Order: sequence, then structure tokens, then C-alpha cells
Amino acid sequence: MSCRFMEQVRFLAVVSVFLVGAALMTTPAHAAHYDDDEVAQGFYKTVFGAEIKALSWGGQSKRVKKYVAPVKVWIDNRARLNRLRTVRRFIKSLPISIPGLQVRMANNRKDANFHIYVVDSEDYVRTVQDEVYNDRSMEVPGQCIVRVLSRRSGILRSDAVIVSDQGRSVFHRCMVEEILQGLGPVNDDKSLVHSVFNDESSFDYFTPYDRLILNMLYSPHLRPGMTLKQVKPMTPDLLLYARKVTGLR
Repeated sequence: MSCRFMEQVRFLAVVSVFLVGAALMTTPAHAAHYDDDEVAQGFYKTVFGAEIKALSWGGQSKRVKKYVAPVKVWIDNRARLNRLRTVRRFIKSLPISIPGLQVRMANNRKDANFHIYVVDSEDYVRTVQDEVYNDRSMEVPGQCIVRVLSRRSGILRSDAVIVSDQGRSVFHRCMVEEILQGLGPVNDDKSLVHSVFNDESSFDYFTPYDRLILNMLYSPHLRPGMTLKQVKPMTPDLLLYARKVTGLR
């Protein structure tokens, strides 16, 4: 098997976590308008890279990661406080917010390519170890986490574990950030003051700024596996598309 072929079939496990505490200490920053450079920089910072490099590997971290097959979601609620209805409502809102994304609820667990576990905090570590990594020895960071398995041809699977019993705001923050990052923009950056992809911000909803980033990612012109060098010349068209489908100027 050639080295080139091995590089094509190799996949990346990308991980993102939410560190509860930091995100609740800051005041949200709001803006009625984001200039093109501000949005482009947010797109580059979240789409290229991986938040937890110790649990990620492969050159795919520096390439576009997105679903090309329909996203089929299975929600496994194991928490005492049942958040199933809230997660379903958020999932069903995504095709409206991101028109280029195909997403629906899976008929059963086996058919799903995006698994969401809603757990109590006491079960968080064990769920990540057993259900996501199959590794009882691993140290599990944060309070909520998502892992994305991706090849150059697109994302194969995402697994998110979300804690239910740390309060409404923390749950919503975890749900929004980890599910959205499971769609491809897996990196966090503390400079993104308008974004949920920043553990020092306090957003617990899908912000307009992040809607622009996700719609740039799910533009039909953007292919998985592309590098930053390939994407930069396309950026004006990606921004134009994102502004058009979101109505955000």
C-alpha cells in the first residue's frame, strides 16, 4: 500500500471539551454587524486546528472537516433530568440555521453517525471512557466533550457527551458548543469574543457570528480535506454565501 494511499485513508480523532467555570465568568459581547475579516478569522481559527491536541492526531487537523453524508443523530439520555426534548429541538433547528447541512434524527442507534450522550456529572468520565474511547485509563478533561472522526473525504462519526445536572445555562452551553463542533469547527480560540467556540465567553446559544462560520463551512463550494491555503482564495465567496443564506449583514 503506497504512502499516499495510507495518508488518504488515515482518519483523525479530534476532540473538543467545555471547561465549566471559565465560560460563566465573562459578559457576552454583542455586535449588530461583523466585518468580513472578523468572520473570516473566526472561520480559519475554528475550522483549522484541534482544541485538545493531546487527544487528536493526523494531518487532517489542518484540513476542512465537514459531513458530506446526511447527519443522523441518536440521543441517549441517561440523566435523571431528561433533556431529550431540548436536544431534539436544537437538532431539528439546525437545517433552518444551516441550509447546506442535511441532518435528521436516526431511526435507531446503529444507523446513527452522530451519537449524543446526556449524562449526570457523576457518570461523565465513565461514559467518555467506555462509550467514546473504550479506554478506562484515559484522563477525561472538562465537563462536556465531543470527538470527531474524519478523513479527507469527510467526517465519519461524531460522539458528544453532555452533562445535564450543572444548571440550565451550562447544559445549553455544552449542548450548543459540542454539537456544533461535532459538525466540523472543532477548535476553540479565546480571541473569538462573539463565539461559543471560546471557553472564556458566556454564550449558551447559537450566536449569529457562529451561524456565519457554520454556513461558510457548509457552503456547497467547500470540500472536506481542503487546506487553509486552498480555502483562503475562496473566502469572499464563502462569506457571500453565508450572509445570503443567513440574512446577516
